[in-house]
Amino acid sequence: MDEWRDEQPGKILHELRVGEAAHLGLIPHTPYYGSIDATPLFLMLIGRHAAWTGSLALFHELREPIERALDWMSRYGRIDAGEYLTYATSADKVLENQGWKDSGDAIVHQDGTLATSPIALVEVQGYAYQALVGMADLYERAGDHARAQQLRQDAAQLRRRFNTDFWIPDRKYYALALEKGGKPVTVISSNPGHALWAGIADDEKAALTADRLMSTDMFSGWGIRTLSEKEAAYNPLGYHLGSVWPHDTSLIAGGFRRYGFDHHAVRLFEGLIKAASHFKSYQMPELFSGFSETEYDTPVSYPGANHPQAWAAGALPYMVQVILGLSPRAFEHLLRVRRPVLPDFVDELEVQRLRVGEAEVDLRFERRPDQPVGVQVLKKHGQLDVIVTR
Repeated sequence: MDEWRDEQPGKILHELRVGEAAHLGLIPHTPYYGSIDATPLFLMLIGRHAAWTGSLALFHELREPIERALDWMSRYGRIDAGEYLTYATSADKVLENQGWKDSGDAIVHQDGTLATSPIALVEVQGYAYQALVGMADLYERAGDHARAQQLRQDAAQLRRRFNTDFWIPDRKYYALALEKGGKPVTVISSNPGHALWAGIADDEKAALTADRLMSTDMFSGWGIRTLSEKEAAYNPLGYHLGSVWPHDTSLIAGGFRRYGFDHHAVRLFEGLIKAASHFKSYQMPELFSGFSETEYDTPVSYPGANHPQAWAAGALPYMVQVILGLSPRAFEHLLRVRRPVLPDFVDELEVQRLRVGEAEVDLRFERRPDQPVGVQVLKKHGQLDVIVTR
């Protein structure tokens, strides 16, 4: 336990820095643990790695950290009575907000005032849900059936509570967060799109959420704004109050595909591709402004944005996987290609040397008039079945 570093047993680090300030102990980033979402995301990543590799080797290697991470989620992360993953803020914290929107003014009410700590973010509950589901599958495969059953029960209970507590009936949308006392923060933000990505949203609520995300006050034509332009705190040049983050938009596209909103996902892919064409070497910046495509014919840069940045660079390759519907099940030597779609400006697309377990496959996707996208297996090495579902 280390208050200065926000460190707790089982918690995954937020950031590690080296250099003079770190060496002299002037900053806590050696490492710093002030992140409410790094721990469930760590577990999600282990689950995705296993789905692609068809191996439990990493799961077994990291079994103790996995157990500690799950224990942190149930023991330390739920500091509020609502039993959600929650963080508390104070003036002496390095990061007052500890989700991916970590600026001090990111979590706001409709009137522009700041939310009150402790705070449970909407997307973080989705990450926790998917972490429990993914780990349940791996424990099942490892032979620990009782542990798997308990994790699935925890996930189902979390999903039921979430869809009651975070839903705002009069706005037909999910709250950005629950603040002190379980009060919802009811602004329209991009964060609920991550709940779709994680699969925690009920189907009917997911449909309403997706349509709202694609409304003109949220979709700029280039990507999804972090905050609706109708909100009092909206600022197209605000770091988390109206700007567009490529990684945010890509995860929302993944959520759209999970729930069958394929047209929405393609529109987001087309928007980010158009935006990338205006940046040097097609490199996506950390973020850009929330000004709409109708206001300016190029995306307006955000002053001081990291360019390039790793999670922004990963957005478009991930969206290719999303629109092609690539879903690995390497333990079963299977690759599912679910409802592949192509944007209007792409007639053919090839994926080469795609690794699923110990196998490799080359695929061709081709637009066909008035028909679903055609899928052809060009080359395959190793044991792998490719199944296309429409």
